[in-house]
Amino acid sequence: MEGSLAGKVAVITGGASRPRRAAAEGRRAAGAQGAIPPIQAGRLERSAGGLRALGGRTGASQPPRRAARTPAAGPRPGTVHLLCNNAGIGPMSPVFELTLADWQWMLDVNLRGAIHMLTQFLPILRGNADGGHILNTCSMASMMPVPTLATYCTAKYGLLGLSEVLAMELASDGGKVGVTALCPGPVATDLGSSTRNRPADLAGSLRDVMLEDSEQFKDAVVDWISPAQAAQIAIGAVRRGDFYAITHPDMVPEVKARHAAIEKAFADEKQRREAQA
Repeated sequence: MEGSLAGKVAVITGGASRPRRAAAEGRRAAGAQGAIPPIQAGRLERSAGGLRALGGRTGASQPPRRAARTPAAGPRPGTVHLLCNNAGIGPMSPVFELTLADWQWMLDVNLRGAIHMLTQFLPILRGNADGGHILNTCSMASMMPVPTLATYCTAKYGLLGLSEVLAMELASDGGKVGVTALCPGPVATDLGSSTRNRPADLAGSLRDVMLEDSEQFKDAVVDWISPAQAAQIAIGAVRRGDFYAITHPDMVPEVKARHAAIEKAFADEKQRREAQA
């Protein structure tokens, strides 16, 4: 959906939290209306009221038959143009401490939630005469391994893979619906206090850890940006029709290191086979 977002309707998951609020504000500045299914229902009225957005009491990790519920004042079926899969949690734990409940909670919110929303809204986007766009928040952790973030990386790697395949399929489908993978580095959000929303029946070892205290950044200065900055980068990518939206270009060495290791494995195997021939 290249060009102006004026007059478009955006569905933003997790809209009651700070990063999603910034995304909603950014889309309003771009002229888009917003329908916000929140994870934190208790903060819905304050968030929706401040944004003049349309709110529904639905968590993104719920299946489509429940996620399909929209308030009477919400957008009519067929009017959604932009789906923003932003809902996410980010607690940490070493793999050897993780429980099945930890995996279920993380994958339900960070991966299955996006799948549920795609199942619900992709037919609507494809049915629009003027097309639409899907914005998936994949994280820099979808491009590199991060110690103590195995559950998060697993979900985000999966979401990036889904986004890549979806973009290819939609391009061959006529190109009316675009896809952008937002891959943010450190953003000053409330992701570091995710466990306040953890379901009581999914207790485990995942715990909130400030990014500055994590293994990845313990010896580095964290380059924080605001949610509003991240939202503007995402909006620019959607307007241009870019697939990748990168917030921290200086983090490219970590991504290059992973790709270099993969390329080396290919080259080493090729060299072994040539030596045996």
